[in-house]
Amino acid sequence: MTTMLLATCNQGKKREIENFFKAGLVNIRLLSFADMNITAEVSETGATFAENARLKADYYSHLTGLGTLGDDSGLEVMALDGRPGVLSARYAGEGANDDARIQKLLAAMQGIVDRRARFVSAVCISRNGSALATFSGQVEGEILFAKRGEGGFGYDPLFFYPPLGKTFAELTLEEKNRISHRALALEQLKKFLLHGGLAL
Repeated sequence: MTTMLLATCNQGKKREIENFFKAGLVNIRLLSFADMNITAEVSETGATFAENARLKADYYSHLTGLGTLGDDSGLEVMALDGRPGVLSARYAGEGANDDARIQKLLAAMQGIVDRRARFVSAVCISRNGSALATFSGQVEGEILFAKRGEGGFGYDPLFFYPPLGKTFAELTLEEKNRISHRALALEQLKKFLLHGGLAL
């Protein structure tokens, strides 16, 4: 079994990624920051999701000596010129929770008819401070006028996915790991790993 560090404090992401690998029969053990007693933080100064994913993967793989998976993802709203974008997690300020970010987005969308949006994800795998590969995925949807669903995390309760007629917060974990932006990026990563891309 290959052991990797997942460079995130977001337990929702960790749960999704672990489920994805398990369902795809990928024999990987993911360690969290808590497992490694990591408190150091890297500044997410990248202009794109891919740049931020690489910053995290490179930094923590150098810090720990472990192959590291960096993930950066967020929501781009067409009518808001792509905001909140790479600032999705910090949209309502440092330390704000999911509900605060959702409320700020709903306020920004008041009176806007064009509700088109997309979720974007980038994942980077690094070893010894050097990136091996980066993959990305995106999924198109719409922003609702109010939250729907109890699952997921982040902006999931507002993001409506027309092909299934549900928000991301109404999807089962299995459904989400078939069609989400993160699943599309992870599928490419899985093929890379299965072909020996992470030789430790």
